[in-house]
Amino acid sequence: MPELIREPSRVAAAGEPPKLIDEYVGRASTGRGGLSIAHMRSPSGWAEPGQRPEFDEFTVVLRGALVVESADGALQHTWSGRRGVHLGLRTRLHPGNGPPG
Repeated sequence: MPELIREPSRVAAAGEPPKLIDEYVGRASTGRGGLSIAHMRSPSGWAEPGQRPEFDEFTVVLRGALVVESADGALQHTWSGRRGVHLGLRTRLHPGNGPPG
């Protein structure tokens, strides 16, 4: 049966200064740990420590820019970009050179 998700769950975020994460699908909101779909709002100057997520993570940048660093290098994308990070890949995220998101 289809499931209606009425509102997201606010998730605590790593990094400084704090960002806002509202999760629609994932461990915090629906109890499903293999995928996270969330709306993130990151202030200017925000950065997070490196992490290795236990779920597939995909990002669509709506405004500003985002840099994704991994052992293979860095990828910067702007509001028109998308990125996918698969389970177990260690990454670090921070804003790029675009306008604040």
